[in-house]
Amino acid sequence: MVFSSPTFLFVFLPLSLALYFAVRGMALKNAVLLILSLAFYAWGEPVMIAVMLASIGFNYTAARWIDGREGRARAGALGAAVAVNLAVLIVFKYANFLSANLALIGIKRTQIALPLGISFFTFHALSYLIDVYRRRFAANRSLREVALYIAFFPQLIAGPIVRYKNIALRLHLRRHSWGRASAGLRMLVIGLAMKVLIADPLAPLADAVFDHARAPSLLTAWTGALAYSLQIYFDFAGYSNMAIGLGLAFGFSLPRNFNLPYRSTSITEFWRRWHRTLSAWFRDYLYIPLGGNRGSALRTYRNLIVVFVLCGLWHGANWTFLLWGAWHGAFLVAERAGLGKALKTAPRLIGWVYAFGAVVFGWVLFRSPTLAAAGEIWRGMIGLNGIGGLGLDLGKVAAPGQAVLAALALALALFGLPRLKLPVWPRLIGFADSGAVVVLLLLCLLAVAGGSYSPFLYYRF
Repeated sequence: MVFSSPTFLFVFLPLSLALYFAVRGMALKNAVLLILSLAFYAWGEPVMIAVMLASIGFNYTAARWIDGREGRARAGALGAAVAVNLAVLIVFKYANFLSANLALIGIKRTQIALPLGISFFTFHALSYLIDVYRRRFAANRSLREVALYIAFFPQLIAGPIVRYKNIALRLHLRRHSWGRASAGLRMLVIGLAMKVLIADPLAPLADAVFDHARAPSLLTAWTGALAYSLQIYFDFAGYSNMAIGLGLAFGFSLPRNFNLPYRSTSITEFWRRWHRTLSAWFRDYLYIPLGGNRGSALRTYRNLIVVFVLCGLWHGANWTFLLWGAWHGAFLVAERAGLGKALKTAPRLIGWVYAFGAVVFGWVLFRSPTLAAAGEIWRGMIGLNGIGGLGLDLGKVAAPGQAVLAALALALALFGLPRLKLPVWPRLIGFADSGAVVVLLLLCLLAVAGGSYSPFLYYRF
């Protein structure tokens, strides 16, 4: 089920809020939320829900198993539990990739269906197990609460990645108010607008360049690359805002996932602003255990490359994702080796051009189906295919006012929503804000009712 679909907006969401607030007591509210979450997942994955249920049952048991042991037995229990989780993730997510490469040498190719959101709920489970091992908290004795933590529908499919410690207290003690619900629904509407009013209209332009343009000119290649850069930001940040808003409406405070990443002046800063929960997860559970920056410079560089290659593979089983991760890792190594100091003393505009250019070139790898296709776009972006015209029939792929929309999207990506601070008329500003949210909601509902919605990009990861 897609957050921006009529089924979710007109049926599932109103029904969920009505049922949740109709029952009394936290135990019943948790039971309602868990049933709703499982129904949400089963709507799109009626068979694969068995994988998620198995993950919940296994990790609930494994956490208690780890918590009841000491010394080497405790470490061994964690190692076994992590190995099982990673084995499941590898089989479902990477078996097809391995099979496709083995087919090149004549081995028969196999095809395995990918459970929706497996990367996200596996990382939730792993952080829970590791933190239990580190004695950050005791293993939860309530299967229902552990299941709700892993399966909570707002962040189940595409994040943000939530640590158990961040919501442990809220699993049995939450505050509800009209103010929190109103703030949550406001965030949901803003996220929905980012998705259906910006990301979706830009998608046809990006798709036309990446899927149909051959030997694109400089103008064509940059048009597609910039369109996709804006599309993926507003698509994913929009989903994250909707998830955070939904969580707030139900009494949970989910972590912020984006902080205007396109205004970064280095790749290091970019990863502090883009998909922040994933960056923090890799930092705490992989980079620091590998040694972080505590050893020699070469070991630090190695750790950065390893982490970002795995970050790339986490996003998808393809050589393009692996190289996308290595691309970002290489820039981080360069900044650690001295480029970062130079950027701090350079004019901010130079740093922004460098970082934004590196990110956009990286998105070409991320979006392209093959390395050869990425190479064609790159050739166009550096002018090897000529400057030329767009080489596309814009009447077929671009909505009216596409250039204006792209300019507005870039301004919003760089500066965010305007914040008015006029203490003389605070109530007037409040009415204006509420009116703007209502207008956005109506525009979104018109777009959704017209069938112009599409799945969120991060659903595939």
